[in-house]
Order: sequence, then structure tokens, then C-alpha cells
Amino acid sequence: MKIAVIGANGKSGQLLVKEALSRGHDVTAIVRNPSSNTDSKAKVLVKDLFQLTYDDLKPFDVIIDAFGTWAPESLPLHQTSLKHLTDILSGKPNRLLVVGGAGSLYVNPEHTVRLVDSPDFPDEFKPLANNMAKALDQLRNCNDVQWTYLSPAIEFIADGPRTGHYIVGGEEILVNSQGKSQISYADYAIAMIDEAEKAKHIKQRFTVATE
Repeated sequence: MKIAVIGANGKSGQLLVKEALSRGHDVTAIVRNPSSNTDSKAKVLVKDLFQLTYDDLKPFDVIIDAFGTWAPESLPLHQTSLKHLTDILSGKPNRLLVVGGAGSLYVNPEHTVRLVDSPDFPDEFKPLANNMAKALDQLRNCNDVQWTYLSPAIEFIADGPRTGHYIVGGEEILVNSQGKSQISYADYAIAMIDEAEKAKHIKQRFTVATE
């Protein structure tokens, strides 16, 4: 399978590239600037996300969007970057897998309250979570794009262990048998590449947590 990872030099992007390569896939890292963080076994396309065209993405079975930004002034890019990708993939067979956020997950079975709207959600993370939630809302309307959005558990642990075990949920916060909602970047990468291979959540959002 040919897989492209946009934002491949970021923390999650690096692990997604590594996981896909470990399974024998043909992986291309799409990066804005060359970096020593890029796995030497991956092919590299140096190009800004907003300059990508369909001709750039056409060769890939799966495109994984691991774009991320955290500076307050750049948070709306979560929406505009995803819109750019869905625009160029509109009506195309290529699949788009998105590294999402947990803030848009629901905390109740009625799906009326999101995590970002709950009383204990930290104020400093609300702008990021709200921008990512708006991007997901826009994505849900892209009926002619083969998209999948993967939200991590509440605690998304950059340097956590690769256990190889995870549980799968849908639109609601997912907790394990110990009552914890957490997953490492490495286990999240496993879940994402599993989805790339198995295509179980086309035009759906799902979530994963470490058991």
C-alpha cells in the first residue's frame, strides 16, 4: 500500500511513518521543510500542505493528515488545512485519515455535551479543541471524500509505551477497565495504520484508548 503522511516530522507523524514502514508499506513523508527527523527509509516530498495538488496525492492509496499547530494565531489553520485537503480529494478514490483531537468527543450517550464543553476542561486548551472540532464538523459534510477521523483518548501521551493493545470506541469518550482514558502516540499510530489497512471507518469518526 502507498501511504503519505502529511506533517511527518511532528511527534505523531514520525511514529505514523515508522509504524507504516515496519509493516512493509511504501511510505512518503510530506514535509514543509527537510529535517533529520524524517525516517531515512521513507520517501520525502518537500511541499507546504496548502500548495499540495491532487497530482501530488494521486499516487497514494491513503493520505494521513498529521498536521498540527498550537500557536494561538495559527489555530484556525486546523480548519483551513483540512478544507484544502478535502477540496482536492473531492470525488477521488484516495482515502484521507485525519489525526484528530479528543475535545470533540461526547461525554454523554445523548451526544449533547462534548468534552470541550464540560466544566473541567482546561481553558487554555479550549481554542485548540474548538478549532479542531469545527474542522471535524466541516469534514462530516464532505460526502464525496473517503475520510476517517481518529480521536485519541483524553490523555494523549507523547512518550508513552507501545503496548500493541488498544480498544475502539465511537463518538463518546472511551475509558478502559481501570476507568482511564489514555493512549500513547505509539499505540495511536498502530490504530491508525490498522485503519489504513482495514478501512473499517469510512466517513466516520472513531476513538481509541489503551486497555
